Amino acid sequence: MTKAILGRTNLEVNKDAFGVLPLQRTPMDEAVKILRKALDGGINFFDSARGYSDSEEKIGAALSSRRGEFTIATKSHAGNGEELKKDLQTSLAKLKTSYIDIYQFHNPGFVPRPGDGTGLYEAALEAKAQGKIRFIGISYHKLHLAKEAVQSALYDTLQFPFSYLSTDEEIGLTKLCAEKNVGFIAMKALSGGLITDVFAARAWIAQYANVVPIWGIQRENELDELLDAVRRQAGLTAEQRERIEKDRAELSGDFCRGCGYCLPCPADIPINMAARLSLFLRRSPFARFITPEYQSVMNRIENCTHCGHCKTHCPYGLDTPALLEKNLAWYREFLKTAN
Repeated sequence: MTKAILGRTNLEVNKDAFGVLPLQRTPMDEAVKILRKALDGGINFFDSARGYSDSEEKIGAALSSRRGEFTIATKSHAGNGEELKKDLQTSLAKLKTSYIDIYQFHNPGFVPRPGDGTGLYEAALEAKAQGKIRFIGISYHKLHLAKEAVQSALYDTLQFPFSYLSTDEEIGLTKLCAEKNVGFIAMKALSGGLITDVFAARAWIAQYANVVPIWGIQRENELDELLDAVRRQAGLTAEQRERIEKDRAELSGDFCRGCGYCLPCPADIPINMAARLSLFLRRSPFARFITPEYQSVMNRIENCTHCGHCKTHCPYGLDTPALLEKNLAWYREFLKTAN
């Protein structure tokens, strides 16, 4: 497997990391099997978070006996230092480890700094001094905060969405991280499922030597597909380049990335699905999207009260209610031709 160094951490990890978020939807025994198969297959970097329900527990159950063979990153949504300390102790217990390689602030609305009044950075420094964490990282969805964090010289790693749908400014962020010697961990390398060609996605990201993508894996066949892509790794083909250009043209501009920060919706609308359904219908077999159950879910959009919760919580500044209405109208037109 191709290796990469995560900035000034000097941690050498495989260029294809395992994003454990989707495993919270996988039964324990199956999750354990998948995680062990991944490590046996050469994947040695696993990314989780305190907020991913039992994902940390599954890593602990599967891999704790082989702790020296892999790097682990996890995250905390804590709003102050005391909360962070509690989250860290919970993570250590769930992961069945005495230390975490990279401990990340999980998408805060600001850049935590020493003396900012929250005690977050001080708590992370204390944990580092105690040997409970090795490096301090941060994850973001907002570009301006990500840039500020990298330029602050306070963070060893940055986790940020990155795929072949990224803008030129987002691509520039990888160069800034290289200049500042900050490890770049790429989330949403498949853009929340909108990119369906793992081979093309992998080959495109491979062009950026300092970027380590984390691939969200829920099923064994998804892991098999990734390991197959690793074995067959090669540069971008002409066909893949054409596919990428087509996807970039189709998905440029305002579209939902499916991050879920707009949830929960007071009207019980599954926004991260409903706001992108027209894109899924264009790009995937549509049979499962036109069932009565799906139609019922999409009809919930009519119950939107325009409370503003989704708009104020969207890291990408989308007009989410308008996007939902647009998807509902498109969906109903699609049903007329599909039935």
